[in-house]
Amino acid sequence: MTIPVLIVGGGPVGLTASYLLSRLGIRSLLVERHPGTAIHPKARGINARTMEIFHQQGLEADVRQAGLPPDKVGFIVWAKTLAGEEIERRVPWGQSAKRAEVTPVRACLCAQDYLEPVLRRAAERQPLGTLRFNTEMTTFEQTGSGVTATLVDTVSGATESITAQYVIAADGTQSRVREALGIAMQGQKDIYDSVNVLINADLRPWTQHRPAALYFIENEGLRATFLSINAHDRWGFLVNSLRAQGYRPEDFTPERSIDLVRKAVGVPDLPVTVLGVAPWVASAHVAERYRDGRIFLAGDAAHEMPPTGGFGMNTGVQDVQNLCWKLASVLQGRAGDSLLQTYNDERQPLGKAITEQSLANAVSMGRTEQKMQTRGARPEFLNEQGMIFGASYRSGAVIPDGTSAPAVSNPVTDYVPSAWPGVRAPHVWLRDEGGEERISSIDLIGNGFVLFTGREGAPWVDAARASNVQPVAVGTGGFATADAGWRDIYGIEESGAVLVRPDGHVGWRSAALTRDPGRDLTEAMTAIHGMA
Repeated sequence: MTIPVLIVGGGPVGLTASYLLSRLGIRSLLVERHPGTAIHPKARGINARTMEIFHQQGLEADVRQAGLPPDKVGFIVWAKTLAGEEIERRVPWGQSAKRAEVTPVRACLCAQDYLEPVLRRAAERQPLGTLRFNTEMTTFEQTGSGVTATLVDTVSGATESITAQYVIAADGTQSRVREALGIAMQGQKDIYDSVNVLINADLRPWTQHRPAALYFIENEGLRATFLSINAHDRWGFLVNSLRAQGYRPEDFTPERSIDLVRKAVGVPDLPVTVLGVAPWVASAHVAERYRDGRIFLAGDAAHEMPPTGGFGMNTGVQDVQNLCWKLASVLQGRAGDSLLQTYNDERQPLGKAITEQSLANAVSMGRTEQKMQTRGARPEFLNEQGMIFGASYRSGAVIPDGTSAPAVSNPVTDYVPSAWPGVRAPHVWLRDEGGEERISSIDLIGNGFVLFTGREGAPWVDAARASNVQPVAVGTGGFATADAGWRDIYGIEESGAVLVRPDGHVGWRSAALTRDPGRDLTEAMTAIHGMA
C-alpha cells in the first residue's frame, strides 16, 4: 500500500490533520493503537484561535454542541473549599467583552473525550482520509522517496507494510517515533506530579451561581482543582504537586479519593462516585527539531507543557494547520521542499515560547515547589491574548516588507491587530454592497491564499485571479465597506494589498500599488512556496 501521508496517533492533533489533508485534496491514513477515541477528559479548553480554525473548517457548531455553553464557564474561582470562603474570582480574557474586538469566535470548553468523537466523525466523512484504530506502527525506515512502515493490528496481530511519502507523528508525549529518530527534548522534564480523579458528584449547589471552568481549592491542608466537564455531575478533580502534599499516586484509592473530594468541597457526607484515577507528571520541554527528513513531529510529540493555561492541545492543532497546507502544496507540485522546512522554523520557536510561559504559570501557582503553600496565579494566567493571537513567524514562507513589528509592552498579554508579515491576519468587519449584512475577515481566510485590497486595488484583483488567489476587494466589486480604519490595521493605502496564507498568517504585503502587480504577486507566491 502506498499513501501520500501517514498520520501516527488518533488524538485531537492527528484527527485534525486527517480532516485538513482531506479538505486540501490529499489522501492520508491515520493509525491509532488504542481501540477508539479518548475515554478520559484530559484537555478541555479550546482557545479562540483554535476555534477560529474549527470555524473556518466548518466544525465549530459540532464542537460547541459537544462542549459547554459560554454561560457555564464565565469565571475562574479560588476558594478555601468549594462550599467555604471564596478567595478570588477572575473573568478569563476569552470570556470578556474585549474578546469580541479581536475575534468574532469565542473560546470553548469541550473535554477531550467529547471532542475527539466530533473530530473522528468529521475525518471519517471525508473520502480521502482513512482511519484505523487498533493499529500500531512498530517500525519505519526512511528512504529518499518515502517512509516504509510496518503496521500491526493490535487485536489479530496481523502485520502490513506500507509506504508513505510523508509521516506526521502525533503520537503523544511518549512519542515512539521521536524516540526512534533520536530527537532530543530541550527543557525541564518531570517538574511536578499530579493525579486526575474523574468523579460523579452533583456540585451545582456550590457552582451554579458562579459558573467556572476551574475552581482552585487552596487551604493549609489541600491544594486541588475542580475542573468543569458537564457543569452538573461529571467533574475532574485534580490534586497537584503530590510529593509536596505528602501523597503518592498509589494513595489514590477510590476511598481515599472520595475523602479528599469531600474535604475539598467542604461537605463530609457528599455522595461521590469515582469513575477513574489517572496519575501523571508534568514536563516543560520541546523537541530540538520538528522535522527529520520526511517525518514531522506535531502536538505533544513535539512539545510537552504544563496544563496551566491550557495551551497543549491548542498548540498541537495549530501545528498541523501550519503543516498540512504546506504538505499539500508540495504533494500537488506547487511548492518545493524548502517550504516544508518552514514548519520547523515557524512552529518550533513558538512551541518553545508557549512552553516557557506555561511553566511560568505553574511556578507562579506553586506547582513546582516541594513544600505545601497556598497562592493564586500571576496576572498573565488566562489573560494571554498576546500569545494566542500575536504569534509571529520568521521563515522563508514570510516575505518581510521592511517595516517594524507592532510594539507591545508584554507579549504574553498584549495584542495589537496588525497585518505585519508573519502574524495572524487581523479580524475586521466587512459589509456587503447592500450594507445590511456583515462578515468577518476571519470568515474569508483558512482555505487557500487570499489577497485583501482597497478600492483602488483593481490591478491586484486581476493579478490574484491569475495566480489562483482569492481576491477580497473592499470598496469596489466586492465588499462595500469595512470597519473604519481597517486599512490602518492592515497597514496599506487604498491601492495596497495583503496576501494571507491558508493558515491565516500574512505572507506578504505591499503598502501601495506597484508598477507591475502581476509580476510582484507571482514573485511573492513563488518565494513563499520555495520555488524561486
